Amino acid sequence: MWLVAIGVVMVLMQFFGIGPVGSWTWADDWLMLLLPFALAVAWWTWCDATGYTRRKAMERDDQRRDARRQKAIDALGLKRDRRK
Repeated sequence: MWLVAIGVVMVLMQFFGIGPVGSWTWADDWLMLLLPFALAVAWWTWCDATGYTRRKAMERDDQRRDARRQKAIDALGLKRDRRK
C-alpha cells in the first residue's frame, strides 16, 4: 500500500510541478513515474504466491481469539495459570 501511495504522490507532484519530480516529463521519465506501481504489483503477487497475506491474516485472527478468551476468563474471575 505504501508503494501505491508513493506512486500517487509522485504523479501528483509531477502534475502540479512540485519539487524535482515536477520537472520530469512523461516522454522521458515515464519509467520512474510508474515504477512504484509496478513494484506494488510485484509485491502483491509475491505475497499472494507465497501465502504471506493469508499467514498474516491467520496470525491476526489468532491474536483476536486469544484476547477474547483472556477477556472472558478475566470476566469470570478465573486465573489462566493454575500451576501452584
